[in-house]
Amino acid sequence: MLWFGQVLGMYGLGSNPAAKTTWPELVGLTAEEAERKIKEEKPGAQIQVVQPDCFVTMDFRQNRVRLHVDSFGKIERAPRIG
Repeated sequence: MLWFGQVLGMYGLGSNPAAKTTWPELVGLTAEEAERKIKEEKPGAQIQVVQPDCFVTMDFRQNRVRLHVDSFGKIERAPRIG
């Protein structure tokens, strides 16, 4: 019988439980500042800046981080992987 953690490890999920998936501390920074900080922690991240009232797809990508900005170019919600 396999435990849940073992199953996740088999599929490459949860292999680094300390890996960061969200950056709430970046709310209020500019998109450029946020991108720089995220890439320091996750160099392979694809950053996507999302302007106000723009639509995005609902697909999940492990290497994508969306930066939702307000009309002043400041991060308005916590960036996260997806």
